[in-house]
Amino acid sequence: MTDDKKKPDQDRVAFLRSLPLEVKERISGDEAEAFMFGKEIPESLYEKIKEYIKED
Repeated sequence: MTDDKKKPDQDRVAFLRSLPLEVKERISGDEAEAFMFGKEIPESLYEKIKEYIKED
């Protein structure tokens, strides 16, 4: 379980919520948690969301 003192990055949470349902259904809980808490993004998750990421 995650540390209760650490909160998820709200921008990342909003990003996940904005994804189409068919994409969200393919994201595992572990992948979502790693993304929201700023951990290294699993390659499997990156492959699912890469077309939605805006790179600077």
